[in-house]
Amino acid sequence: MGSKVRFKGHSWTVVILEGARVRLVGSDNSTATVLVNYLFAAPDFELVGAPRPRVPPFGLLEELPVQARERAEAWERHVREVETGLPVPGQGGVPRAEFDPAQRTVAEREEAKAAELTVAGQPTSAVTVRRMRSRYREKGLWGLVDQRTARRRSVVGRADERVVAAIAQVLEAQRERSSGTLSRLRRMVGWVLEETHGPGVVEVPPVTTFNRLVHALADGHGLLGSAAQQRRRTSRPAPPFTPTVALRPGELVMLDSTPLDVLVVLADGVTGPVELSIALDVATRSICAAVVRPVGTRSVDAAVLLAQMVTPMRMRAGWEAALAMSRSVIPYEGLVSLDARLEGAAARPVIMPETVVVDQGRVFVSGSFIAACESLGVSVQPAPPANGPAKGHVERTFRTIGDRFSQYVAGYTGSDVTRRGTRVEDEACWTLAQVQELLDEWIVADWQHRPHASLRHPLAPKLALSPNEMWGALVGVTGYVPVSLSADDYIELMPVKRVAVNDYGIRFDYRTYDHKVLNPHRGYRSAAPDGRWEVHHNPYDPNQIWGRLPSGW
Repeated sequence: MGSKVRFKGHSWTVVILEGARVRLVGSDNSTATVLVNYLFAAPDFELVGAPRPRVPPFGLLEELPVQARERAEAWERHVREVETGLPVPGQGGVPRAEFDPAQRTVAEREEAKAAELTVAGQPTSAVTVRRMRSRYREKGLWGLVDQRTARRRSVVGRADERVVAAIAQVLEAQRERSSGTLSRLRRMVGWVLEETHGPGVVEVPPVTTFNRLVHALADGHGLLGSAAQQRRRTSRPAPPFTPTVALRPGELVMLDSTPLDVLVVLADGVTGPVELSIALDVATRSICAAVVRPVGTRSVDAAVLLAQMVTPMRMRAGWEAALAMSRSVIPYEGLVSLDARLEGAAARPVIMPETVVVDQGRVFVSGSFIAACESLGVSVQPAPPANGPAKGHVERTFRTIGDRFSQYVAGYTGSDVTRRGTRVEDEACWTLAQVQELLDEWIVADWQHRPHASLRHPLAPKLALSPNEMWGALVGVTGYVPVSLSADDYIELMPVKRVAVNDYGIRFDYRTYDHKVLNPHRGYRSAAPDGRWEVHHNPYDPNQIWGRLPSGW
């Protein structure tokens, strides 16, 4: 009652306190009733004659040198003893006579403390003690800190600003150029200094000092190192940027291809390299589809990925029963009641993509692939050219496949020629179909069940989840709608080849297919400009092919 306060740019007097409300009267006799917590929270609130106490910045105190922090804590004990008579309040005891507030005035206690510190070898005046008391009331312990020890030092120290500017100019000019040595960089900085300030005006620092300045300015900014390292650094988007985030299955699926570090026995009996194309769901990190093909993946092969994604993976002969979806953490009972296709399926999620992110390669931006995506209602989002981080999730997956799968397969070639053995081709004993089956089993048995460091719940950040666990959690929130393709849809997504219908049937990959339905068309040209007939085939099932005849498939 009667306190003077500042609030909303005016001076007020407190006249009534009633519960959580306070009645104020202004200097112009205006009145106001304000909630106490609203009054205290106002940025310009001030109790006249008593500055608002502030919590010391404990984080900054921890950064101080030990001696500076101990000196401030010692001054805190001295100030408290001057003001209260006890250096540590709340621990009881009797104040010393020269600091007893009942016997000495504040000025006398300040003089006594200055004399005590001077005798102890720390020359101090009463004015200094009074100033430290004022700083302690205003800022707490932080006000007693020698602010010279709290200054943030520049990364370049006390280096000449002209030298620093010249180094920054040369480093920026060298961005994305062929990398050179620090000695070349030092000469170029000298040339810039001479051109800018004249010969001999600004000296280039000694080699050791110069190298320290260069690293202080360049490290972490992609301005130093090999050209390849600089490209990796500069391929990131300009900050600020955020990582790719997906919150529901299928919201964002990344498609990409890479050489698989394994030699396999191809259809002609010769060992050769193969490529791996995968579809990775960002929200769950599930590998929704994976196709191994000879080098030269085509757009129609990419379309097969879409068909695999929305189709449950069947359990194969010889697989352990533990790999079945019914034995996994996936909520099988609830899902199989919605989609009967899941009965007897392997523990790999069935995810319908909403948006797929692809690179600029001709495989994924071709007309046939775009048409396949449009037919399924999938949005295609090309990644920026030469921007690896745009598809960082799938690139990291490829590396894990190399570490946890490829190097355990016979015919492993290593990630580059420096890691390749002398007779790798002699080790290759798996056919393309066998490698595909091995990869499918590894995806279900290892990848989908292995905890991933990036799959975590915000409320349980120390618990890493597996892709199947994350899919089971998210599908319970977003729901599951089965997307069943018709038989014709599956056929349309298969690779296409144009062939002739001969007397003996259709010759395809040195295999002959024949059926009586071909009788009316043997030896005849089709209505297509090239006269050949359209045939679709499953690369992993050579038992049958599908031909588009006038009467249908």
